Amino acid sequence: MRLSCSLTPFILLFFLFLVAPAVSSGVAILRTDYYQKTCPDFNKIVRDAVIAKQGQQPTTAAGTLRLFFHDCFLEGCDASVLIATNSFNKAERDDDLNDSLPGDAFDIVNRIKTALELSCPGVVSCADILAQATRGLVTMVGGPYFDVKLGRKDGLESKAHKVRGNVPMPNQTVHDIHGMFKKNGFSLREMVALSGAHTIGFSHCKEFSDRLYGSKADPEINPRFATALKELCKNHTVDDTIAAFNDVMTPGKFDNMYFKNLKRGLGLLASDHLLIKNNSTKPFVDLYATDEKAFFEDFARAMEKMGTVGVKGDGEGEVRRRCDHFNNLNV
Repeated sequence: MRLSCSLTPFILLFFLFLVAPAVSSGVAILRTDYYQKTCPDFNKIVRDAVIAKQGQQPTTAAGTLRLFFHDCFLEGCDASVLIATNSFNKAERDDDLNDSLPGDAFDIVNRIKTALELSCPGVVSCADILAQATRGLVTMVGGPYFDVKLGRKDGLESKAHKVRGNVPMPNQTVHDIHGMFKKNGFSLREMVALSGAHTIGFSHCKEFSDRLYGSKADPEINPRFATALKELCKNHTVDDTIAAFNDVMTPGKFDNMYFKNLKRGLGLLASDHLLIKNNSTKPFVDLYATDEKAFFEDFARAMEKMGTVGVKGDGEGEVRRRCDHFNNLNV
């Protein structure tokens, strides 16, 4: 049977409708110029706040990078880690594994949010603020530039009981930690590159004290390093705020010294040291220790990928008025 020419276009359209894949309204479509029209001062406001805060408190960069990681690895990059506990809910940030997340990291996000609400109220999500601020701070301390695509919505849930098993712990094996990375789409090489974030920041003594004292003390720590750490942490059971730099050589500079330190027995956490001991991760440690450019390139790509983990679209999230509260306060 021959189709009438006048009917053919309608039949073709109907056919295309049937075979075209359905697109969910909740899918986040990220792009770097997301706020170009709706909040044209977004980049400037974030940049100015980042410069001011990092100048006041030099540990902000490391803290914010860590906060971003902890956010993305549980429920995706949706700012759920920023939510404060209330009478209805114990939030992620109050789980034991997150109790050492630094206040300066939360503060920089809140500062930026306050400024943006004055400039373009109700437009920019807290998840995007955290992602953009992290990139700005990493580059400020010497790290590589990477693209940050925007358009995330803020999550509608933050549960403390979900943290354990989704955030790596310093006494876990390479296999177990890689399992968490793999679940979020990262290869072993990307895991090692992202571990290089420990080239800045610090860890509290309770996170590595079992390597220093008693019958289970780690004999593979550089002896002089171990002696210095024992002296530093001798009162850590009384004062749990005592901490040591993750990178004892260049603690405030984002470089490849972390990997060089691992080869010298200067890895602070047990999970750091295992990267040089494990046959599957050692080649990447060796590469990054000798080739900073390779480390920076891999880290930048992995961070771009990190920013897309589990992002929420319009149907799955909101733009919070305050970063530490859901818009529905009863949630």
